[in-house]
Amino acid sequence: MRIFAPEMYKKEEKNDQQTADRKPVRRLPNKNRKGGFNPMWIYVIVAIALGYLYTQSGNMLGAMASKQVSYSRFKYYVEQGYARGITANKDEGRLSMQVVPGKMTEVFGTLPKDMKEQPELVTEYPSNDKLEEFIDEQQRLGHFRGEVKYTTSDNTVERFLWNFGPILFFIFLWIFIMRRAGGGDGASGPLGIFNVGRSRAKLHEKNDKDDDKDRVTFKDVAGQEGAKMEVQEIVEFLKNPKKYTDLGGKIPKGALLVGPPGTGKTLLAKAVAGEADVPFFSMSGSDFVEMFVGVGASRVRDLFRQAQEKAPCIVFIDEIDAVGRARSKSVAMGGNDERENTLNQLLTEMDGFGTNSGVIVLAATNRADVLDKALLRAGRFDRQIYVDLPDVHERKAIFQVHMRPLKIDDTVDVDFLSRQTPGFSGADIANVCNEAALIAARNSHERVGKEDFLAAVDRIIGGLEKKTKVLTEEEKRTIALHEAGHATVSWHLEYANPLVKVTIVPRGRALGAAWYLPEERQITTREQMLDEVCALLGGRAAEELFTGHISSGAMNDLERVSHQVYAMIAYMGMGESLPNISFYNMGGEYQVAKPYSEKTAEKMDEEARKMVAEQYERAKKILLAHREGHGELAQILMDREVIFADDVKKIFGERPWKSRADELANDNTTEE
Repeated sequence: MRIFAPEMYKKEEKNDQQTADRKPVRRLPNKNRKGGFNPMWIYVIVAIALGYLYTQSGNMLGAMASKQVSYSRFKYYVEQGYARGITANKDEGRLSMQVVPGKMTEVFGTLPKDMKEQPELVTEYPSNDKLEEFIDEQQRLGHFRGEVKYTTSDNTVERFLWNFGPILFFIFLWIFIMRRAGGGDGASGPLGIFNVGRSRAKLHEKNDKDDDKDRVTFKDVAGQEGAKMEVQEIVEFLKNPKKYTDLGGKIPKGALLVGPPGTGKTLLAKAVAGEADVPFFSMSGSDFVEMFVGVGASRVRDLFRQAQEKAPCIVFIDEIDAVGRARSKSVAMGGNDERENTLNQLLTEMDGFGTNSGVIVLAATNRADVLDKALLRAGRFDRQIYVDLPDVHERKAIFQVHMRPLKIDDTVDVDFLSRQTPGFSGADIANVCNEAALIAARNSHERVGKEDFLAAVDRIIGGLEKKTKVLTEEEKRTIALHEAGHATVSWHLEYANPLVKVTIVPRGRALGAAWYLPEERQITTREQMLDEVCALLGGRAAEELFTGHISSGAMNDLERVSHQVYAMIAYMGMGESLPNISFYNMGGEYQVAKPYSEKTAEKMDEEARKMVAEQYERAKKILLAHREGHGELAQILMDREVIFADDVKKIFGERPWKSRADELANDNTTEE
C-alpha cells in the first residue's frame, strides 16, 4: 500500500490483538494450607472498643449532669451542712457530694422538673490524709452527719488499651497491608504474604469438565504446519514415552517457541497439552518477578515441585524474556540481581530433575536474541521452534477457522482474502474477521460479504475512513495526480506489484492510498527491488511533471525508498561501487559504532543518490509516455474518489507480464 501522508514521519505500528478470551482456571490446591486470619476478629475488637467508649461517654454524660466546683467551695458547702453523703475515689482523687434535698436550690439553683437523677457536686481533693482530717472535724462539729464511702476505679480495660493499643493497631495495619500486597486472599491464602513464594501458575487439570469446554487441539490451530510437526513429536513422547525410552532415547526437556507477536505461540502450546491430555501449567515470565528478595527463585522451585507431582505434564512459560534475559557481565550490584537469581534457579531446575521425569517445559518469546545463552543450550531447551508469519496457504486456513462462526455469503473468496493480507499474523486475521462482522452489522447486512471483508482490511491497514476531512480543490487534484502516478508507473513495470484499488479518501493519517496485491517471494532480485523503488517514486514524479511543484505528500514514499536503497547497498551487496559487501549483523562483543570508514559511508551515500535519481528519471519517462492515460485516471479519481484494476485495464490495456497475482487482482476487483 502506498500512503500519501504529509504529516506522517514514522510508520505506525499495529498493536497485537488477542484472539481468544482466557477462562479462569483452578489453582493447584495446597494440602498443607491452614485456615487464614479471619478478619471478623478485627470487627469484634473494634466493637469492644466502641462499647467501652460508649460506656465512658455515658459516665461523661452523667458527669455533665453534676456540678463541678473547687475544693474550697466544696468545703464551704460541707461546713454549711448541705452534704448528705460523700463518695471519695482514691485512684482518681475525685470527690462527689450528695446534697440534702432541702438545699438543692441554694447549691444548684433552679433545676428542671423532668430531671430523674439528683445532681451531685464534684471536685478534686489534694490528699487522702487532709480529706479525712476535714471530714472528722466536720463530724465533730456536727456539720456533717452522713456517710463517707471510699471507692476505687476498675480501669483495667483502659490501661490495657492505653498500653497495648498502639501495638495492636500497628499489627492489624501490617496484616491489612500484607493482605493487599499478597493479592487479597488472606495472609496465609494462595496469594497471601505467608505464601508469597508459592508458584502462581494456572493449572489445567486432565479430564477437567470446565477445561474440556475450552480445550484446544491441533484442529484449532490453522497454518503453522512446520511448527505443528515439531511439537507433534512432543505429544507422542507424552502419550507413549516407553516407545522411545525402550530404544534408549531421551524425552526432550524443553522447547522454545520463537516468532513475531500474534503468530499463535501460546495457542500452539495449549494445543500440545490438549492433544497429549496431560496437566498443563501456564504462567508468564513476569509472574516470577516480585518486590521481595528471593521470591522469584522460590516460585521457580515451587512450580517444578508441583510439576513433578503431576508428571507427565507440560509447564508453559509465556514471555520468558521477562526473566530469562542475558545476565549482566558487570559486577555492579543493582536491581537486576533478583532477576538473575531467579534465572539461576530456573537453569538449575531445568537441568536438575531426572531426564525421563515426564516434565516438558515449553516457553514462548518474540525476543530470543536477548535470552541468556545458558538457557538456550541443549539439555534445557533442546529445540527452538520458529513460529513465523503465515504464508498465503496458511492464511487461507486461518481465515477458514475464524470464518466458522460467521454467516458469510457466496461473494466471499478466501483465496483472494489470503492474497490481500500479506504479512498478517493469525491475530490480525482474527481481527479482520471480527471487524468484517461488525461492519456488516453496522450496515444492516444479513450476511457478511466480500465488501465487508475488504472494508475491514482497509480499516486495519489504512485506518478509519475520514470522509468529513475538508480538502481544497487544488489539494484534491494534487492527491489525485499523485496516486494516479503510482498506478500508472506500477502498471508498466514488470516486477511491480499488481494494483487492486486506489483512493483519495483520507484514511487514518493518510490523505490517499493505493492497495496492491504483492506476490510473495522467497528471494528478491535487484531488478525487482528497483521496480518497486520506481513505483514508489511515481507519485512525486507525477506532481513535478503535471503540477509544476512538489509537496510533502510523498514523505512516506521517500522514507520507504531510502530504507530500501540503503538496504540494497549496505546489507545486500547490490551497489555498483560496493558490490558483494554486507555490513549487516557484524556486531559482537567488541562492536563499534560503524563497521565501515567515513570514506565507505560517502560511497554509500553517493551510490544511494545515484540509484534514486536513475529510478526517478525512469518514472518520469513512463509518465510522459502515458500522459493521456495518467490524466484520465486522475480525472476518474477526482470524480469517483476510487478506481480499481478494471479501470486501469480499460485505459492502458492488459499488462504484458502475467502472474498469478495479476489474475487474482483482475478476477476479484469490483466497483463500488
